Amino acid sequence: MAKFKYIILLVCIAGCFAACKKNVPVDDYDPNPQFMADTTAIRAFIKTNNIPAQKDSYGIFYQIIEPGSGSVTYQGSTRITANYDGRLLNGALFDSTKGTPVPFTLGQVIAGWQIGIQKIQKGGQIRLIIPSYYAYGTTSPSSLIPANAILDFTITLTDVQ
Repeated sequence: MAKFKYIILLVCIAGCFAACKKNVPVDDYDPNPQFMADTTAIRAFIKTNNIPAQKDSYGIFYQIIEPGSGSVTYQGSTRITANYDGRLLNGALFDSTKGTPVPFTLGQVIAGWQIGIQKIQKGGQIRLIIPSYYAYGTTSPSSLIPANAILDFTITLTDVQ
């Protein structure tokens, strides 16, 4: 009878573990619903604020304020120096160079920048409204940027190497 109790106990414990929800692998995450929600929110934002932005083939909205000059072909190793302000759609400033240009390697910034910066040259200025998929996605890099945040950057490219 004692063996029977232990067998029942083991079956119950195994059942409990089997019923526990496993962590969903990142590969199973479907970004499409969030991307569609972001696109809808961005369209409403640009309409409400009368921003003459265009949508590129990736789904990033942009406004070229000044194209700049030059003929740089950008690569991941391209060094850029930029002034920028980064805001959430509610207007909250989460990052700024405050007028002091900061150097970056293009391949080490968020995908939205990697795609958008290529639309301008040295001296150019662009506004990028980036869906969360091309920013930080489902992660929150700081308390100032929530997960799935749409980011609104105004970037002035002061140097390209």
